[in-house]
Amino acid sequence: MNSAPRAPQDHDTLDREALPETDADRRFFGRRKGHKLRVHQQDLIEQLLPRLALDIDGPNDTSTPSELADLFERPVDDVRLEIGFGGGEHLIAEARAFPNTGFIGCEPYVNGMAKILAQIETHNIANIRLFAGDAAELLAWAPPLSLGRIDLIHPDPWPKRRHWKRRFVQDATVAAMARILKPSGEFRFVSDIEDYCAWTLAHLLRSPDFDWTAQRASDWRLPWPDYTMTRYGRKAEREGRKAAYFRFRKVS
Repeated sequence: MNSAPRAPQDHDTLDREALPETDADRRFFGRRKGHKLRVHQQDLIEQLLPRLALDIDGPNDTSTPSELADLFERPVDDVRLEIGFGGGEHLIAEARAFPNTGFIGCEPYVNGMAKILAQIETHNIANIRLFAGDAAELLAWAPPLSLGRIDLIHPDPWPKRRHWKRRFVQDATVAAMARILKPSGEFRFVSDIEDYCAWTLAHLLRSPDFDWTAQRASDWRLPWPDYTMTRYGRKAEREGRKAAYFRFRKVS
C-alpha cells in the first residue's frame, strides 16, 4: 500500500467551487460546494430528492420507523447502508444486483447526491433511500438491529492530525454500528490510505462487538466477490496505490 495521503480534492465527492445557496442546498451537512449543477440536476435535487430523503428531525415517535424496511414502497428482505457514496457507482450497482434489499445512501455533498439521483431516475431504481447529512446522526436515529450491512468505501482520509476527529471510524461510531447491525451483520471498509487502514483496524479490533473476518492476506488485499470498483478506486489503481478491503462481522 502507498501511505502518501491523497489530496482532498481527489476524493470521489470533493470537486468543489462556490455555489450560490438555495433552499435545497441548506438540507446538506454544511458541504454544499461543488461544480455548478446543470438545470436537470438541480431539478432532481428539488423534485426527486424530497421523495427519497429520510427525515430524521421529527419527534422520535413519528420519524423513526420500527423497522427500516418500512421506508421502502416495496417489501425488502434486508436493509444496508452505504456511507459517503461519492459518485454512486457502488451503491447503484448493489441496488440493481439486489432488488429485494433496501439501500440507504448517506452523502453530504450536493454533487454526489445529484449524480446518484440521475442514475436512480435513469434506471428506475425503487430500493434506495437517501440521507444528505451526517452519518453519525443517522446511526443514532436508526432503530437497533435494523441493518444487515454497512459499507464505507474510500472515505476522506482527513490526513492532518487536527482533523482526525472528523474521520467516520471512531469508538463512538463503532459502538453505534454494533447497536444497529443485526447479529452477524457486517461493516465493510475500503481505503488505499495506509494510515486510515491502520486506524480502522485499531478501532475495530479493540471492540468486543466485531471480529475481523480475514484468514489470509488475500482476504484483505483483494476485493470481495462482485465488488464494484468506484471512480476513485480505478484512479488509485492507475496511480499505483493499493487498497485494502476489510470486512468485520458483528459478534452476536
